[in-house]
Amino acid sequence: MIARCVFVVGLLWLSSARADIPQAEHPLLPEEVLAASEAHFPTILKALADRQAAQGRVTEALGAFDLVFSADGFDWVEGFYDGTALGGKALKPLRPLGAQVYGQYSLSNGDFPIYQDENFTNTGGTAKLGLLFSLLQNRDIDPRRFGEIDAGLALQQADLEVLLTKVGVQQRALSAYWRWVATGQQLAVYENLLAIALEREGGLQREVDSGRRAQIFITENRQNITRRQTLTTAARRDFQVAANQLAFYLRGHDGEPLEPTAQRLPAEPQLSAMPPVPAAASLDVPELLARRPELQILQTGAERALQKIALSENELEPRLDLNFEIAEGFGAIGEGGASRDGTDFIVGFTFTVPLERRQAKGRITQAQAELESLRQEQRRVEDQVEIELRNILLELDIARQLMMLAEQDVELSETMRQAEIRRFEQGASDFFLVNIREETAADARVRYYGALQRTRVAQANFDAATVNLPRLGIGETESP
Repeated sequence: MIARCVFVVGLLWLSSARADIPQAEHPLLPEEVLAASEAHFPTILKALADRQAAQGRVTEALGAFDLVFSADGFDWVEGFYDGTALGGKALKPLRPLGAQVYGQYSLSNGDFPIYQDENFTNTGGTAKLGLLFSLLQNRDIDPRRFGEIDAGLALQQADLEVLLTKVGVQQRALSAYWRWVATGQQLAVYENLLAIALEREGGLQREVDSGRRAQIFITENRQNITRRQTLTTAARRDFQVAANQLAFYLRGHDGEPLEPTAQRLPAEPQLSAMPPVPAAASLDVPELLARRPELQILQTGAERALQKIALSENELEPRLDLNFEIAEGFGAIGEGGASRDGTDFIVGFTFTVPLERRQAKGRITQAQAELESLRQEQRRVEDQVEIELRNILLELDIARQLMMLAEQDVELSETMRQAEIRRFEQGASDFFLVNIREETAADARVRYYGALQRTRVAQANFDAATVNLPRLGIGETESP
């Protein structure tokens, strides 16, 4: 029984001790960083807020076509006349031909002076239904339709601004991530190099005490320790700076920056393979240019300028509006007489001619200048993007070649290090050569991680230049 109790107590103590041991953090991979930055980075959230404002302006522009109801009335309270009149009107603007359709109902009672004769109705009132449309000015475009079109184009620009912002943020997030990975791995190399020198000091001290080696070996090893401590300290600083920079993009659910620890560094097998580099000749440059959001923003801006020109040219036209109206009286004949009874069909028109038209001409000149400016800017950006794309592709190709050479250098230097250690253990080498081989192997590994960082950053730049949304961790954007 006592043995069983001791066994149970031991199990409880072991389980509590395991519970106190901190759980190992899962490795931080690029997908987690990209997801966090897309969801919580302030610049992206600002762009989304600007898009929401643009969506609100679209709704505001559509409000120009809302159905409008109005009512009026009056009553001769005192005086010779005792007439009372009430009326209500519903008006709905339409898009084709700048048309407006309206319905109106009026009801009156009593006498009106001759100059208010139009207020007389039958005892059941008078209903009217009318249609007003334009044949010249406002036929193809008017301020209401321009506002709707311009707001829609502005929303497209806001969507493209969101995409452009996301591409830039995700590109910088990947650059920060790979810098963190490279500096973390480099720090591990220097820490391992320092640990070898510290571990070797004890063995050298025993050999010096026994007279097998001279005191100068201790001095030389301590010099190596100091040099490696300096390298480790500098590498630790670089890693901390990289971690702080990565925390700018790696954010929690509350949007606050999260500084990753060294325990979250991914191991070598967890670094995914990169896709092959396409040849420069195989790039479909026009198709890639069509995907660039900054060019689409300029194209949309040019469309907005064209709409401004169309609206201003519309103001240069004479205005000819036609009005068709049908009126029907209800009930018995009122005090206005039989002329208010029956069904009336009315056709009217309004004709106006702008003369000097300087405001419209000035707006046309401004819009044409804006359009030309946008076209020249689009041309400049196209040329710049094409050159940058080819340079990024060249940089990516060279970076991968250099990384492969750095990987071969690591293998060769590691082979030389191990061979030198075996020769030293057999007495065929000296301590100085062993240190040289160790540091050469460490430098090769450090250079390899630097080459890895440059290659990954070049790949991120290429993905951003080609707007490769899946590789940048960008989901589907909203459409207007």
